[in-house]
Amino acid sequence: MAVQTARRAEKLPGGRVNLAGRGSALGDRAFQGIAFAFAASILVLIVTIFVVLFVDARVALAQEGLRFITGQVWNPNESIFGALPYIYGTIFTSLIGLLIATPIAVGASLYIVEYAPNWLRAPISFIVELLAVIPSVIYGFWGLAVLAPFLRDRVERPLKAALGDVPVLNALVEGPARGRDMFVAGVILSIMILPTIMSVAREVISTVPGTQREGMLALGATKWEMIKGAVLPYARGGIVGAAILGLGRAIGETMAVTMLIGNSSTKISWSLLTPGYTMASAIANQFADANSAVHFSAIIGVAVVLLFVTGAVNLVARLIVSRFGGDTRATGI
Repeated sequence: MAVQTARRAEKLPGGRVNLAGRGSALGDRAFQGIAFAFAASILVLIVTIFVVLFVDARVALAQEGLRFITGQVWNPNESIFGALPYIYGTIFTSLIGLLIATPIAVGASLYIVEYAPNWLRAPISFIVELLAVIPSVIYGFWGLAVLAPFLRDRVERPLKAALGDVPVLNALVEGPARGRDMFVAGVILSIMILPTIMSVAREVISTVPGTQREGMLALGATKWEMIKGAVLPYARGGIVGAAILGLGRAIGETMAVTMLIGNSSTKISWSLLTPGYTMASAIANQFADANSAVHFSAIIGVAVVLLFVTGAVNLVARLIVSRFGGDTRATGI
């Protein structure tokens, strides 16, 4: 049918349709080329960033070798650069933030989709997502003025009193409760990644087919049983993907963490009360103070490691979603 229509169109006088068809094909090819150029430019940008960072970091990486990642001593005065404490601090604080934010985000998403009346859904979603547009430095100032003193007096000190004499668990509360440590940094990260996780989780939960809900309810299930048996299994891949997206943002967060993590120790410790560094906060603190070529190169080397860690998190997100049987296209990962 389409071929016959095209042939009839070619017989129109003046050849106008035929010319339009050629022009349309030319336009399609031009648009395809432009779209390809835009897509390729993203890959070129990523490769360029990596190459520039690697070239600037090669001096320190060549000097330290594998010790740059496994070493625990960072002493610019003696040209010793071991970034393991920074890597550890990044992962530790990000996991604290993820463990706090994910249950809250998923619970809020379930309430909005399954329980909230229609007139309340939009305001709640807007207020939570408004957290995403607050600048990081504002979180930092609020954390210093409000969050850090509150957590120090109401959470850290009681927690230290409760766990201080308990074997094994006392390792979590070693050191004084200062209010500027790994725990406080993790809590501020949880607040910052909450809207990211909640937005994606809400969209995933809302795509669960209504027939699954109706089928469970028709079998006599309660509302919670329907959510547990029909909604969460269907949406688990997307929820895990949302959590990993939040983790990706937490890993790269800089200003708020720099203001609250303490920046006074490179010790690797399980204690929540230990001041420390993340890779991003180490870069922010030391970049302007690098007084030698190798020190500057080492700081750029930390940026290279941070880039690799971020890419690894994204890869793990894809693997986890695939393991749960989810479609990465549906979860946006």
